[in-house]
Amino acid sequence: MKTRSEKPYRQVMGVDALFGTDEPEVAKQTISVSAIHLPAHQPRRYFDPQRMERLVDSVKEYGILENLLVRPLSSGQYELVAGERRYRAAKEAGLDEVPVTIRELTDDQALEIALIENLQREDLNPVEETEGVLQLLANRLGGTTNEAIAILNRKAYLDRTEGELDEVTENVFRNQWEVVEGVFAAVGKFTPESFRVSRLPLLKLPSDVLETLRQGQLEYTKARAIAGVKDDEQRQEILEEAIAQELSLSQIKERIKSLKPLPEESLKSRFDSTYKQVKKSGLWDDPRRRKQLEKLLAQMESLLAE
Repeated sequence: MKTRSEKPYRQVMGVDALFGTDEPEVAKQTISVSAIHLPAHQPRRYFDPQRMERLVDSVKEYGILENLLVRPLSSGQYELVAGERRYRAAKEAGLDEVPVTIRELTDDQALEIALIENLQREDLNPVEETEGVLQLLANRLGGTTNEAIAILNRKAYLDRTEGELDEVTENVFRNQWEVVEGVFAAVGKFTPESFRVSRLPLLKLPSDVLETLRQGQLEYTKARAIAGVKDDEQRQEILEEAIAQELSLSQIKERIKSLKPLPEESLKSRFDSTYKQVKKSGLWDDPRRRKQLEKLLAQMESLLAE
């Protein structure tokens, strides 16, 4: 019977779905920590300091209990594929060597295994989870994350309107959608539509709220409420209070209600500001935008003539 450390990463749900069921030949051994390098693109960006401290203490007492997954580099060194928390903890604990599983992997395979492993961690925050799924989709579709989002939105539109595509486009889209469904089956946490509805809006949150979520300092429901505050200073103030005082969602909503309304900018000042921007922009140098400007000027001239 194989122990967890003897058969790593094949048991991570989704790896078989992405790469097939044939067990590749792997090598298991112990190598120097200094011989392992982090990849250029790391799926995970934030590690909770308290969790890391506990892991370091555990590594000091028991060592690394589960192999890191690495792949060989042409330089004779190794690139970390999965197990970054354990790798960091091993370095912090002062270990000279760590147990590893060595596997020959392409760049795409290495990235996808790292993404799948991270996506199945219980402590992954919703921002990293959302970005991880999109990156995995983009990788499998051979495009960008924006293109992956467009496919999710297109499917929702077609379902909602019962729209039809021409035969060629439909064949291409059907193939793309099969890839999308395969990825979500591998991740096992969302359906494509639930991900689109519940997670994509995360990416439109203000940057300060997004960063707070990324660091696990605030729950999504609270962050979403605070994101509704349009003024940057007021939003930052409530954000800091919510974290420092551990405010409940209802308390946050009360704070937002108590905010003094900001004075509305007068129509005249808006016009003056826009006029100055137009003068500096050189819109008339762009033929397409010049036509739009001429239409707007004609409307204003018509308004003045009334």
